[in-house]
Amino acid sequence: MRKVLTAALVAAGVGVGFAANAAEPLKIGMMLTLSGPPAVLGKHMKEAFELYLEEHGGKLGGRDVELVVADDELKPDVALTKVKGLLERDKVDFVTGVVFSNILQAVFRPVTESETFLIGANAGTSTFAGKGCNPYFFSTSWQNDQIHAVMGKYAQDKGFKTAFLLTPNYQAGKDSVAGFKSQFKGEVVDEVYTKLGNLDFSAELAKIAAAKPDVLFTFMPGGMGVNLVKQFKQAGLDKNVTFLSAFTVDETTLPATKDDAVGLFSASQWTPDMDNAANKAFVKSFEAKYGYVPSLYASQAYDAAQLIDSAVAAVKGDLSDKKAVMAALKKADFPSVRGDFKYNNNHFPIQDYYLVKAVKRDDGKYATAVVEKVFDDYGDSYASDCKMK
Repeated sequence: MRKVLTAALVAAGVGVGFAANAAEPLKIGMMLTLSGPPAVLGKHMKEAFELYLEEHGGKLGGRDVELVVADDELKPDVALTKVKGLLERDKVDFVTGVVFSNILQAVFRPVTESETFLIGANAGTSTFAGKGCNPYFFSTSWQNDQIHAVMGKYAQDKGFKTAFLLTPNYQAGKDSVAGFKSQFKGEVVDEVYTKLGNLDFSAELAKIAAAKPDVLFTFMPGGMGVNLVKQFKQAGLDKNVTFLSAFTVDETTLPATKDDAVGLFSASQWTPDMDNAANKAFVKSFEAKYGYVPSLYASQAYDAAQLIDSAVAAVKGDLSDKKAVMAALKKADFPSVRGDFKYNNNHFPIQDYYLVKAVKRDDGKYATAVVEKVFDDYGDSYASDCKMK
């Protein structure tokens, strides 16, 4: 009977491996930071990904999905242990999520060496954009430097002469400084690196007051950003120093900072008010389900779900041919909520970047809104060092 069934499948043009593969759930491991002050970032990403699944009947590419969520606790050793569980115990087909760059650095090698696809939906460390690029890694966010270069260009174009740089002391913080400096040609009066997770900026603000820069450029995600914005305002520095940031003033921090952040500039490749059909549908659906405004983190996770969906559909649910899956992922055949989206040779997006600012909407909620486009179809500077074709 087994031989007859096999012969029938082959005669029908259906591979036995595909039939077995497609009958099983598609397993997706989602590595997120869901503990402590940065947990809001992971929450946005998790709920956006789950929203897409719900909208598509719990399927991606026609296959039922089993989503396994792991909390990395913002600890690289914890992330390493948990990603090994996803790979060895759960035998996931894809790993996605990954909020912080130090977590990406911890999980990158075990995931890619197991020939499992890693779809990064936030962290974009330069480590894996150039010589360290990998055919099993794809990003639906950005390479860290790019988004900070927006602020450097804005500061340069506005004629600011001096800048004080303040970031956490880890790879993404260093990338943010590199991105800002790539465009800003004025004097950097000081570079200060704080402990990741720092919530008291009194010492740093005293240094800023003494240095009297034209601009403070900062990257402080989650709870760090909330506290910095409030303390910056309380110190009265907003009267003399222009506050420029990325991942500091956004929909994850605005519910806490509220009016203290209104009018502050930031950089992004996406905002809730982007005028395209895919984004309008996403924002409307997200706010209706969860009752809050989605952030760029949510938009990136939603696009990660779209990317996986498009690739699995393209190979008709059969993931056995890794090169075919890679080719399908590289096509990025989905309507990104940010509009323009295509892959560079290093599997980081080529996309548009914007100067944005915090606003209070007519409904009383806080959000970011586009001010102007700064970069059009912008690829990162590390791609030339990536040997992938």
